[in-house]
Amino acid sequence: MNIKPDIELINFIKKDSGSSLKSCFQCGACSVVCELSPDNKPFPRKEMIWASWGLKEKLLGDPDIWLCHQCGDCSTHCPRGVKPGDVFSSLRHMTYLHYAKPKFFATLLSNPKYLPVVLGIPVAFILLVIFMAGTLRIPEGNVNFSKFFPHLYLNISFTFLLFLVIISMIWSMKKFWKDLSRQIPVPGKKNSLIKSFIQAVSEVFSHRKFRTCSSQSYRFFAHFIVFWGFIFLLVLTIFAIISTIFFHYPFSFWNPVKILGNIAGIMLFAGCSILIYKRIVDKNSAGHSNYFDWVFLISFYILTISGVATEIARFQNSISAYYIYFFHLVFVFLTIIYAPYTKFGHFIYRTVAIIFSKYIGRDT
Repeated sequence: MNIKPDIELINFIKKDSGSSLKSCFQCGACSVVCELSPDNKPFPRKEMIWASWGLKEKLLGDPDIWLCHQCGDCSTHCPRGVKPGDVFSSLRHMTYLHYAKPKFFATLLSNPKYLPVVLGIPVAFILLVIFMAGTLRIPEGNVNFSKFFPHLYLNISFTFLLFLVIISMIWSMKKFWKDLSRQIPVPGKKNSLIKSFIQAVSEVFSHRKFRTCSSQSYRFFAHFIVFWGFIFLLVLTIFAIISTIFFHYPFSFWNPVKILGNIAGIMLFAGCSILIYKRIVDKNSAGHSNYFDWVFLISFYILTISGVATEIARFQNSISAYYIYFFHLVFVFLTIIYAPYTKFGHFIYRTVAIIFSKYIGRDT
């Protein structure tokens, strides 16, 4: 068999993960200690070979990269300090870059030199929409965000962008599923696709696989409250959009929807705080953190803080509320509209990979 190593991929993984791939001597300790690795062709040992050889095609269609939850157990027990968990994180980063459409967005979100452009796009977009609405000024009187950014323009513009994002993700997922099927052909005897979907969604929503982590046991709680905090806020935001059309809006501070939203915000803030703290003070346990990781975490963190600050400023009837609100919308854009091109995308790719693995009977 002729092997054509992708040198660019090898260099990318080494730089992105901070791992020395050539130090791995294939002892198999990483696969032995991993509680999530299947008995048949376990990971991450085989992926470490493919990564060191630059076998990009095999890695792109490998669902095991996504069955890994980066517990850190493999890296903790690696006798050579290669840190397979960090290598897997880089392989997932490679996946975003490969499947992203349009690809230049993924490039922008992966390189710190493009940060001004990344921030400039949502700023320019929001200013343009406000200008088109004819409200490019700070309104007088009591704080009323609809006079600054009319709800109709806000909902239509962001919904349109979200629609484009969803179309892009569907295209990427179809290509991803095709590559998964190429790597591991679907057997004649397979499980129900609907049943596989339900099982995968249940697993993702419960985060039960995170409970197997021993080296980073905090990750279950932190990821769980961040995940559900975001889900709650997303549902409440949709309800708020509907309320601007059919009900009284904005809500009072003691409105049940507002109270639930604040609880969800606290969940997000607490979870992000734990993850950021661990990455700063416990680097060996948390693993290697690169720019791609930090952009995602900090965006979520600022989104949460700016949302709370916007609420406080509005209830205080401070003119600063408009400036904070604008700032908050920029990070709504960064978090939601850029989702397929940031680490946020792992929620989608991992779900698809788990569905496929259950469908073919690899992860049951």
